[in-house]
Amino acid sequence: MQTTFVLTIIIGAPVVTVLSLGATLPTWGARVGFAIRVGAVIWILTALSVFGYARWSDTNTDTNGVDTESVNTPSASSE
Repeated sequence: MQTTFVLTIIIGAPVVTVLSLGATLPTWGARVGFAIRVGAVIWILTALSVFGYARWSDTNTDTNGVDTESVNTPSASSE
């Protein structure tokens, strides 16, 4: 959740700024509404991206949280 929040601010602020340069926003209400509409889209895209990445990066982990690819299993010849 913190990752989503931070990334939304880091990505969202410049995007809203750039997009607002081409929009006519005569009142503060129009500016706020624009920022909320654009920010909501950025937030949902960021949240889905973070969720997808977390799910993808968790594919090599079993249910106990142990990385199954990096665990060294003893062989029969090493005993």
